[in-house]
Amino acid sequence: MPVKSLEELKKIREAHIKKVKLRASGESADQTIEILVGMATCGIAAGSRDVLNAFIDLIDEKSLTDIKVIQVGCMGYCHSEPTVQVNIPGKEPIIYGNVKGDVVEIILDEHIQNGNILDNYVLIKTFNSAL
Repeated sequence: MPVKSLEELKKIREAHIKKVKLRASGESADQTIEILVGMATCGIAAGSRDVLNAFIDLIDEKSLTDIKVIQVGCMGYCHSEPTVQVNIPGKEPIIYGNVKGDVVEIILDEHIQNGNILDNYVLIKTFNSAL
């Protein structure tokens, strides 16, 4: 579809910049929630690219803030790909396995927004000594 005005082009640019920022990595602010998606070969083969994009799209659609989506390498759970680690400041990191598109929205709604861990998908609760 052709762009018909400068304003339309600016809106498209802003939307893409917003999505790129969701995928940025690096140091996070104290209150930033991190969603790490395993994007090694096994994860990609199992559908992690779709999972990553689903997180980005839903975070944007729901206008959630202070959430960073980061693609990472192998998490060591190839048998349970796609894998996702959720890091909420002040809480124990949780690694979910077998995350498909429908589970992405449940993770956002139940775990991130309501604080309920999805026991059916938990691979491991990790301990971060920096907490």
